[in-house]
Amino acid sequence: MMGRHEKEYDSWRSSPQAYWAGAAKAISWDIEPHDVRADIDGLTRWFVGGRLNTCYNAVDRHVAAGRGEQAALIYDSPMTGTLRRFTFSELQTEVARLAGVMQDQGIAAGDRVIIYMPMIPEAVFAMLACARLGAVHSVVFGGFAAQELAKRVDDAKPTLVLTASCGLEPGRTVAYKPLLDQALDLAAHKVGRVLVWQRPQAKAQLRSGRDLDWAAALADAAPCACVSVAATDPLYILYTSGTTGVPKGVVRDNGGHAVALSWSMTHIYGVKPGEVFWAASDIGWVVGHSYIVYAPLLRGCTTILYEGKPVGTPDPGAFWRVIRDYRVDVFFTAPTAIRAIKREDSEGRFLAQGTGRLRALFLAGERADPDTLRWVEQRLRVPVIDHWWQTELGWPALATCLGLGDSLTRHGSAGRAVPGYEFVVLDEAHRVMPSDAIGDIVIRLPLPPGCLPTLWQNDAGFRKYYLSAHEGWYTTGDAGFIDADGFVHVMSRIDDIINVAGHRLSTGGIEQVICAHPDVAECAVVGAADAVKGQVPLGLVVLKSSVIRAHAMILSEIVRDIRDQIGPVAAFKSAVVVAQLPKTRSGKILRGAIRKIADGEPFTVPATVDDPAIFDKIRAALNAAGFARTV
Repeated sequence: MMGRHEKEYDSWRSSPQAYWAGAAKAISWDIEPHDVRADIDGLTRWFVGGRLNTCYNAVDRHVAAGRGEQAALIYDSPMTGTLRRFTFSELQTEVARLAGVMQDQGIAAGDRVIIYMPMIPEAVFAMLACARLGAVHSVVFGGFAAQELAKRVDDAKPTLVLTASCGLEPGRTVAYKPLLDQALDLAAHKVGRVLVWQRPQAKAQLRSGRDLDWAAALADAAPCACVSVAATDPLYILYTSGTTGVPKGVVRDNGGHAVALSWSMTHIYGVKPGEVFWAASDIGWVVGHSYIVYAPLLRGCTTILYEGKPVGTPDPGAFWRVIRDYRVDVFFTAPTAIRAIKREDSEGRFLAQGTGRLRALFLAGERADPDTLRWVEQRLRVPVIDHWWQTELGWPALATCLGLGDSLTRHGSAGRAVPGYEFVVLDEAHRVMPSDAIGDIVIRLPLPPGCLPTLWQNDAGFRKYYLSAHEGWYTTGDAGFIDADGFVHVMSRIDDIINVAGHRLSTGGIEQVICAHPDVAECAVVGAADAVKGQVPLGLVVLKSSVIRAHAMILSEIVRDIRDQIGPVAAFKSAVVVAQLPKTRSGKILRGAIRKIADGEPFTVPATVDDPAIFDKIRAALNAAGFARTV
């Protein structure tokens, strides 16, 4: 019997433009679009001719509808012991006043503004104030390396930078202003104004003639109204790492973005206006853009801004405390956060007080291995849903759509295609692979609303990086397979498929076996160079904090398990116990860096790495195991 998911998917497939025209009715338009979709210069544009304001849709229209006293934003900071709540009316006031400050500094529609801030409410105000003016924001992590920030300044050419004096990490305060000053000195493009929010933990020195005190500027500001912009105008630029050292500026438009994110809250996450949605991420990542700031507010939900960690602020119960305190209905985090909690509290003692009215947990950002899924399912006793998307896509492409009444999940899979997306797996000759065969995961063009229409000032780069490998398809850069029931299994990046004596193996499949070992908290597998086989898999293993058994015995059991479950063809003989894995601030494991260390290749420490010192520890561990040869 065909379920609602299948009916909805067929409805989209039979008439895509009519489908998205219907979805667009959830958005308030100043002028209705005259074309739902059009090809302009060979690239897809959505809702052409339409005009709207994203900030109005996220904030003002809820006030106009009589819901101004509903909580819009809750800020919880275990770093400072601070709790602040903002209703939609209060959020409107804060954003309109900040937009007035920016307008006084000459910011207008189309101008670029860099936001270099920690997880504080003023960062959310800054994003929405840009949207209110029609300015294009580009959020860069506070504390990001000066050289990398300078590259983004030169690419975006901002008129204004919004920053804070510092960010907070467990045990340390990170001064942002010296890094920003260095970046602006390095950049060829010169920024005329910097607005600085002074935090009490560290005050910043202001440069005369360029820098303004945020709070002082607000005191004299008049509120600014929403500016109508074209649906095809850019809302923001979000930079991803470039393969040539030049960051790629993913563009998000106003119209498609608003329609897609509003649709996703209803149909994927199944949340209603007035409910509480929490994405435990950072606004510097696409998850923070989409599901801390824009999507919940577009839907009229209460969203949570959390300045803390899953463990250590103060304990592995931090997330569960937030969920209870603020009556979170749907929670979204990364598998790596759950693994960190599992490592410190494998018995689930910190869950003894429960999770209030939580009805679902969504995971994305890293592949969710079945063992982690089982662990959290058993303890939360609510649906735990792995789903998949990318910075470039902006919203989920694979999922179990709770809002469509879907309950089908499959451990190891990120779900089935969401309406708007059609997936296939191709080989190097562009042929569609049969079920269960590993190849390149691609999406049929055109991409739906909300996905990147192009790269900032770089249409040619957009075509090169995403559209050229398989004509007519968007290349995700991920490898995996689709099973007979249509579940897509994203196993690794294409570059992480390893070739062992002519056999193509997925690192994700090997990691799945390792993570099933009862003593393992998390792991990473890479392909290390081998003179005989070309490559052999190398595993880095992080053990649970409670483990006291001999490491050698655990590693021998892991080798045995892989031989039993994958076979001798995997040639898996090497695993190394490490204290932690190198990760970006979003929780992605830096497998490419691990491989280069193992092969003795030079590499640059990624600017997004959470702890740069970890690479020396990884090198020492690999050296002791006979890897990490001298360059």
